[in-house]
Amino acid sequence: MKDIKILLVDDEEDFVRTLSERLSLRDLQSQAVFSGEEAMRCVGDAVPDIIVLDLKMPGINGMEVLRRVKQHFPEIQVIILTGHGNDLDETEARQLGAFDYLRKPVDIELLVERIRAACLDGRRDESMSAVAFAEAGDFETARKMVS
Repeated sequence: MKDIKILLVDDEEDFVRTLSERLSLRDLQSQAVFSGEEAMRCVGDAVPDIIVLDLKMPGINGMEVLRRVKQHFPEIQVIILTGHGNDLDETEARQLGAFDYLRKPVDIELLVERIRAACLDGRRDESMSAVAFAEAGDFETARKMVS
């Protein structure tokens, strides 16, 4: 699997740094930002494959980040990772297009598995789009999408 571009978004800086280190030990490199505003700037500059996103943050909260990301970058897979969410938040997040909804504290192996699954799911969507281009006779575009 190619390098997965992961963006970690959480206002708890120590938590995010520790999580980033733990992911690095599992050969997953990530970038960390500490607010919804930073997340939106970062996504605009370099589109990640996966966003691991907290819900409760000052300023632009995680639900609004999810809403904006899915509106402008639907190909990005978003995993909600929160310590303050509830069943209503989970339902809303899934309706907005979150790939998964996990609660803190999270088992790092479960998070890694969900990151890899989200990446594969995103690539499956790209492959399915490539098939559509191939079926329409646009083989050059299809080839670029899968290479």
